[in-house]
Amino acid sequence: MAFDLNDLGYEKDSKERMPWEHYTEAYQKADPEEISRRLNLPYDETRKVLTVYFLGSTYEISWPDFQVSHLDDSVGYYPLEEMIYAKILVIRYLLEAVDSTPSGAYKTYREMPWGEVYLRQFDGRCIKRLAFSYGSRLEQFEKTMERMQARKTKFGDCSYEVELVKNYFVQFILWEGDEEFPPSSQILFSDNFPTSFSAEDMAVVGDVTIGTMKEIGKIL
Repeated sequence: MAFDLNDLGYEKDSKERMPWEHYTEAYQKADPEEISRRLNLPYDETRKVLTVYFLGSTYEISWPDFQVSHLDDSVGYYPLEEMIYAKILVIRYLLEAVDSTPSGAYKTYREMPWGEVYLRQFDGRCIKRLAFSYGSRLEQFEKTMERMQARKTKFGDCSYEVELVKNYFVQFILWEGDEEFPPSSQILFSDNFPTSFSAEDMAVVGDVTIGTMKEIGKIL
């Protein structure tokens, strides 16, 4: 199911409510060499193409028209070509983010700036959805995350760490249910996320990632 910002109850003047055209216009006016320097991303001046890593795949994004194409790999589903909210997330990353190195610490959504404001929506759209989708299907979760080039970690009953974009990491943790307790889950963000992503962005990160997992599951 595609992410609907109405589900999060964002304010009407929220940046996420700006139309796609707003971001493409800003991107056309941006300096791709400045983007490359600021985010430490490769930029081919001859072809006018930025190279961006996103959820397990490497993409080439043209400037100034933001045409996206993935490099050949085995993932099989490419959200940056298919999901408008993935496109908005990445174009905003290119326009506004900074190159930041995480300390190795992770934080819950609640611990992020303004996380309390959208916690109920994030819990429903992401935390509960993750548990409902994979809490009783750990093998499917493992296969999906491996296909996404995620790194297995040692939390809960099964957990993986995905790299959203360069140096920004998200951990997806599952606890399998039993006769007494239903499945549960947690999503943690590397502590550098607030340098480049708002609480609204991080909600979209969770939803886009889970949406990508579901699409990859269809082709496994």
